[in-house]
Amino acid sequence: MGIGPGLYTDIGKRARDLLYKDYQGDQKFTVTTYTSTGVAITSSGIRKDELFLADVSTKLKNKNITTDVKVDTNSNLFTTITVDEPAPGLKAIFSFKVPDQRSGKVELQYQHQYAGISTGIGLTANPIINFSGVVGNSGLALGTDISFDTASGNFTKLNAGLGYTDADLTASVTLNDKGDSLSASYYHLVNPSCDTAVGAELTHSFSTNENTLTVGTQHSLDPLTTLKARVNNYGQASALIQHEWRRSSFFTISGEVDTRAIEKSAKIGLALALKP
Repeated sequence: MGIGPGLYTDIGKRARDLLYKDYQGDQKFTVTTYTSTGVAITSSGIRKDELFLADVSTKLKNKNITTDVKVDTNSNLFTTITVDEPAPGLKAIFSFKVPDQRSGKVELQYQHQYAGISTGIGLTANPIINFSGVVGNSGLALGTDISFDTASGNFTKLNAGLGYTDADLTASVTLNDKGDSLSASYYHLVNPSCDTAVGAELTHSFSTNENTLTVGTQHSLDPLTTLKARVNNYGQASALIQHEWRRSSFFTISGEVDTRAIEKSAKIGLALALKP
């Protein structure tokens, strides 16, 4: 638990991480090395069916300034510069992509004991303006997440959320898609000694009148090996096992099967992350 309500993205984050983090149906590898000057170089590759995508990124930290530069297989250059605490509680993030001239963006984040604010604006003539803010404390947070397109004069995002956080339990309710969907999530740490937890998320779409319920659990076999599983009301069942075979290096195997169509092939995903 933090000292404040955090940012809007923290509402329901524990449940989302339990239900969706590290699940995948592709093959992915990530290798990170460090130079003698402290520059981190990360090479990543992912295979999606017959398509292979790769990128190389470097991260340099100098005092409170972190610079990330990434190049992918499509010759796109992504740059992110983060200035951590130029003033107490403040973080500034500047990002852009080459050759996309409309991708430039400046974001400011401010976290206080009773509030968390994030605002961003695109560096174009008619930018998209993003704003999210929460008020509350480390236990209760109420917030909103808004995006406004100055070119069209329309709101592209209009969300609101309420979150409750305790040492071993979190619950949240969010209104998304401009009021078209309502989601409620729950996370409970059952046994801290072996990191056993359960979680659930229920989403209702007002336009289609459909409900989606996803429940999941996780359990640590030992300090280095974690099991996770989830299933939804459409019969999609997934499971993964993740092993930290050396410090900060993980090997993950995940699988998904449609229980209503067992004859179909299951999706198998592999992920390997290596750090020295």
